[in-house]
Amino acid sequence: MKKKAVVLFAGLLACSAMLGGCGGNQASNDYVKVGGYKGIEVDKVEDKQEVSDEDVDNYIQAVRQQNMAEAEGAAAEDGDTVNIDFVGKMDGQEFDGGSAQGQEVTIGSGSFIDGFEDSIIGHKAGETYDWNGQFPDPYESKPEYAGKPVTFTITVNSVMRMPELTDEFVQTVSEESKTVDEYKEEVKKLLEDSAEDNYQYDLESEAWETVVEKAEVISYPEDEVKEAEEQIINNYKSLAEAYGMEYEDYITSQGAEVEDFEKQVNEVAKNSVKQKYLAQAIAEKEKLTLTDKEYEEEFKKLAEEYGYPDVDTMKESASEDELKNIVLQNKVKEWLADNCIQVVNESAE
Repeated sequence: MKKKAVVLFAGLLACSAMLGGCGGNQASNDYVKVGGYKGIEVDKVEDKQEVSDEDVDNYIQAVRQQNMAEAEGAAAEDGDTVNIDFVGKMDGQEFDGGSAQGQEVTIGSGSFIDGFEDSIIGHKAGETYDWNGQFPDPYESKPEYAGKPVTFTITVNSVMRMPELTDEFVQTVSEESKTVDEYKEEVKKLLEDSAEDNYQYDLESEAWETVVEKAEVISYPEDEVKEAEEQIINNYKSLAEAYGMEYEDYITSQGAEVEDFEKQVNEVAKNSVKQKYLAQAIAEKEKLTLTDKEYEEEFKKLAEEYGYPDVDTMKESASEDELKNIVLQNKVKEWLADNCIQVVNESAE
């Protein structure tokens, strides 16, 4: 299969995820049945990542970079991000790829040949100077330039500098912390919570995928499968329209035949419907179903997670039934993760 076709079908799997949720140890309804889902064995998930002091420092460094401001009248220093124009010449002649305007450079990043970035140190916005350097040897990107002397005329347009890590800075980026030490503790907890969320997500996904594979389909509600197919295809038609193309032309441009693609659409649609009714069966058996009030509380969490300002705005993008399906699947996945058994896959090891 061509690479583009693989990417296209991978996109279908994403569609499937969005459609599926975007007494005895057996559960069933009119459409699916599954046994042995409680205490099911799953491949061991990688342990939670420990948060180091370096992780905390790197996070804070990124926050400082996001809050860079122009250092007016200041000479450039190591670590500053400068905006420059430059013209490169060899033997007095400009050469291909040797000039640029409005180029942003972080001094010390190693993005340019040795000495170029260091030469900016000490210069202020508005200054122009010549720097004489030499291309490295070997020079893989342009072998014909290897080892040759070069002169760059560099104009510094602006100097951007990260703020110092002080208590005052902390109070501008945090609503909780007042001091640097407090902020480091806040960031450490944030990273630990993120590591916990990632671990839980991986475990829930592993348990859910194992149970989905184990479940048997009794029958498919054809109207729902058809509706899911139409939703997927309409998404791709909208994408094609955005590129100014017909749906069929867009599919073939991605390296797939329309007939093969729509067969995959059918499989994806069936899988999403299977997951919907599997979640319902397990939820009913394990008494995980929610009241309308509980659903509304979960909708608020979903809206925040997906970046919507409120639930009403989220409901403009998805129907209430679709949102309930997502919430219910999340509840079932969480329950399965809490009740599964992790085992080391020796063959994988």
